[in-house]
Amino acid sequence: MVAMVRVGVAAYPLATALAVGLFALYAVPFVLVARSLDYFEREPPPLVLAAFGWGGLVATATAVRADAAAHDLLAKLVSARFASTWGPALTGPTIEEPVKVLGVAVIVLIAGRQINSVVDGFVYGAFVGLGFQVVENVMYAVNAVALAGRGDRVGPVVAVFLLRGFLGGLWSHTLFSALAGAGVAYWVLHPGRRGCELCAAALAGAWGFHALWNSPWLADGFGYGTAGVLAALLLKGTPALLVILLLVRSAGRREAAFYLRKLAGEPKVATERELAALAAGGTRFAARRFAYARGGLKLARCVRRLQRAQARLALDLSRDLPTRAAEHRAEVLAMRQQLEGQGHPEAYAPNNSGSAGGWFWAVGCVGAAVLAVLLAAAIRALGGG
Repeated sequence: MVAMVRVGVAAYPLATALAVGLFALYAVPFVLVARSLDYFEREPPPLVLAAFGWGGLVATATAVRADAAAHDLLAKLVSARFASTWGPALTGPTIEEPVKVLGVAVIVLIAGRQINSVVDGFVYGAFVGLGFQVVENVMYAVNAVALAGRGDRVGPVVAVFLLRGFLGGLWSHTLFSALAGAGVAYWVLHPGRRGCELCAAALAGAWGFHALWNSPWLADGFGYGTAGVLAALLLKGTPALLVILLLVRSAGRREAAFYLRKLAGEPKVATERELAALAAGGTRFAARRFAYARGGLKLARCVRRLQRAQARLALDLSRDLPTRAAEHRAEVLAMRQQLEGQGHPEAYAPNNSGSAGGWFWAVGCVGAAVLAVLLAAAIRALGGG
């Protein structure tokens, strides 16, 4: 893997640098979302980096050679045409998903005490998949430059970035590995037969979604050109996204309910409306946005600091750490005093759910429009329109 990158830097320094920079920036929103999911108990940065490194180095290095060997074997056993058409759907997930989920298994073996909920497995799996996705996309971008045969040009890099980043990235390795990681975490937390069965179901789901995405089905876009291709890709990718969203929502609510029970009954620490606001990312954001509307950035930051202090206090109480709990309780009370001094005694937003839902649909509509524009631009860049 390192040798491949070295060759790319030597032959196409500008294109390789752009590919690395673009996909590094592209990873930032994924990192922020994954970190925000585990709001109450943040995973240790060294373990998160280890998960990312496993996906970006170990998994990709293994998959590159194994995928090529499996493709050749499939061509010999069936036919070259079958391997070319169905090889990515059969060999890709069969090799890549087990290699990636091994990264989560290694983290369980090294630091099993960090797996306290299904969300933990989701986060580690997501970072393994993100590492794989970023490095694989950089490789595809550099290969596209080489295949173009026009020297150190950035056009192929931009085209790959648009196609594999914005179109395929929403339901690619990050989601597949997150689902598999959640299954592993469930088995760790429920080591009986049911845990094993649900872990196997999660692994099968990751394999199935990966195979569906790589399959040649609907490749012609129903015969409707660019719009049809866009619709077909959304149809193939949306099931994985919906399953992950439902899983994260359910697991996140369970985890939040566990920690928030530690704060119940102390209005000075957290009121009932604040507990409801802390339960989900959307309602936490709505509380900060409401504070911003009332008192600007300063008040919004106060609400954010209060929420983080409340989360840390809940974690300390759950782990029976009285000294740290006392420190964070004092922090909560100090932030409460600041909010009261600014005429904003509670960190919540009226009509949280409706406000969050409106933002969700608005962002979804804008995202769909941007996606269509990016797809059209990528097709033009590749010379297809």
